[in-house]
Amino acid sequence: MLGQAGLKRQTGLAMPALIIGANLPDIDATCTVYGIESLAMRRGITHGPIAMAVLPLLLAGALWWFDRWQARRGTRPDARLPVRFGWLLALSFIGCLSHPAADWLNIYGIRLIEPFSSKWFYGDVLFIIDPWLWAILGSGLWLSLRRERSGADRALRPARLALMSGLAYVALNLGIGRHVSFIAASNAPYAPVNIASPVPGAFWQREVLWRTADGHYGSMDCTVAGCKRYPMTVRKTNANWPGLREAAAADPAARAFLFWSRMPVAEVYPDRIVLRDQRFMDPRVGDRFSVTVKLPQ
Repeated sequence: MLGQAGLKRQTGLAMPALIIGANLPDIDATCTVYGIESLAMRRGITHGPIAMAVLPLLLAGALWWFDRWQARRGTRPDARLPVRFGWLLALSFIGCLSHPAADWLNIYGIRLIEPFSSKWFYGDVLFIIDPWLWAILGSGLWLSLRRERSGADRALRPARLALMSGLAYVALNLGIGRHVSFIAASNAPYAPVNIASPVPGAFWQREVLWRTADGHYGSMDCTVAGCKRYPMTVRKTNANWPGLREAAAADPAARAFLFWSRMPVAEVYPDRIVLRDQRFMDPRVGDRFSVTVKLPQ
């Protein structure tokens, strides 16, 4: 979308710089081979400031070399614009920076300043796959490409309008989330911690996940008009259960889980503890976000 809005006209290989750059920080996806321990590895150093300085430079250099290599072999496309390294580097930066910016929007979290700090940041703005945003950007892209291929005037206008509409949609959702979170905190059960979690496909709604200072948690359905509070199911987090930290400290998967978890919940059984995160306890998620820690006899 950024390319179609006009940036692709600045230099040859602009679109590869933007598209590859936008996906490059996810090279840390290879750590999923470590299973649940990868929760503590993802969205960290490859999304932080050092990576944002190094990855675009490597990408721009690789694309510059690729253009020169094709030119030497005589296979460089005639229609390609001249490659201007300054613009190529700038677009690689823009592409790479768009990735953590988008990652910040959901409730999963991102460590924006790793390795200088391992603090997690959360936008709580959009569901990870938002069909409304896809529709806004997709329609703008389709109309822009259609105009461009037919030779019509102002072919870039639909893409630019879609980008502005997409940003306005993000701002709207940011406002809805903050407003709903304020409503939830201002009324019973007066939870000091709450997350206005976006609902898939229903941007006007939020599922507010809350927890109180005395170790209880629950959820309620909200809109900008208010929250449906009752009937309310209240459970104990058991986050301060005696021996929990000691038992988890001996288990690498549990340590990684607690490092990643934003709203940890411990289900305590006679022989084991099952660690979960309140954000991902929907039955459809299954056990992908849980760790079982065996207790000694």
